[in-house]
Amino acid sequence: MALTACSSSSTSTGSSKSTSAGGVTTINLLAADYGTAGTPNSSQNYWQSIATAFHAANPSIVVHVQTIAWTDWQAKTTTMFQAKQYPDILEGDAPQEFAADNLLYPLTDVMSPTTIANLIPVFAKQEDTNNVAYGAPFTTSSRVMFYNKKLFAQAKITPPTTWQQLETDAAAIKALPGSNIGYDMPLGTEEAQAESLMWMLGNDGNYVDGTGKYDINSANNVATFQFMAGLVKAGDTEAGPATQNRTVAWQDFANGNVGMVGGSTALIPIISTAKKLTSADWGVVPMPGKNGPVTTPLAVHDDVTAFNTGGHAAQIKAFLDFAYQDKYQEQFDNEYNLLPATTSASAALSASNPIDATFLAALPNGAQYPTNSNWTPVTAKIQNTIGAAVASNSAASTVLGQLQTFANSSSN
Repeated sequence: MALTACSSSSTSTGSSKSTSAGGVTTINLLAADYGTAGTPNSSQNYWQSIATAFHAANPSIVVHVQTIAWTDWQAKTTTMFQAKQYPDILEGDAPQEFAADNLLYPLTDVMSPTTIANLIPVFAKQEDTNNVAYGAPFTTSSRVMFYNKKLFAQAKITPPTTWQQLETDAAAIKALPGSNIGYDMPLGTEEAQAESLMWMLGNDGNYVDGTGKYDINSANNVATFQFMAGLVKAGDTEAGPATQNRTVAWQDFANGNVGMVGGSTALIPIISTAKKLTSADWGVVPMPGKNGPVTTPLAVHDDVTAFNTGGHAAQIKAFLDFAYQDKYQEQFDNEYNLLPATTSASAALSASNPIDATFLAALPNGAQYPTNSNWTPVTAKIQNTIGAAVASNSAASTVLGQLQTFANSSSN
């Protein structure tokens, strides 16, 4: 599901086949790297520390860890899976496509009832295929709107709750001295699917309808992108949203040049590192919608799935129950400024971290990406093309229509 783009190179490589020898079984974990390869915050180190502790408690099981950077994830995993090189455990991708190909264990085969019951319900429900769960959320994220209090004070405006107010605020920020961006709209290839859905949700839209069928070119979605195109035409956004990546948008906000941007907790350390805005210089509010604040904000999750190709369900189950302990959930989310996937870890973080509490409060009512089995190729198509929908009012209908056709034609 790609909560956040991260490092620029992959770490640790090895065989994708699990093995058994001398009474010791080796299983393979393939995970996305949420940090920077070769540095202390690489996810390779996070998972290796768990694997080492797990082996000490379970000497007959070794977990081989391999991580791949988000920037390389799609290309490298696609190559591996096309060659039928499947890990025992995969962290990073949703289960639906693999489940449709009968490659996964049902979650009940590889996770204890106690661990399953502790998963945040709104995300756990997204793991089903034909009413059977084949995956589990591992880390989560919710989106709100960050705003620059300094620029808002200079423009004598207040945080918007509607699109019309956002348009007025963005124009006021643009009119200030200097080169400021009113609202940064990253529709580049990095995470266009997230920015798009945040806007769709503000007009009762989504990628799918209430039955789960693709509805990308719905009337509400077309109207949404026409409004977005109006912001671009007025100069209230950066000049080229179609090529603007989220990493750049967040960095520009951290540098103090952006009035408003959609973001998650992962933006907070970027602000701290830039040292251009103090904690008093920025704030967060719900994303504005057409007629009021969005009450079902985008809330995404990255998943854990277990492949049945190696035949080691018992060993996988032992490791997953171990890895989902609160201390590891909290460690991961503290290291990478994301949110937990378990109710107990979420409660602990809410009590200890007021900033995280704001984002955690949005999770139970969050809207997620579709669970359709072809969502992965549809996501890639969205990332590469949907930015063109804000080129003009007429472009919105054309581009969304093309995406709808692709989604339907690529369905299993």
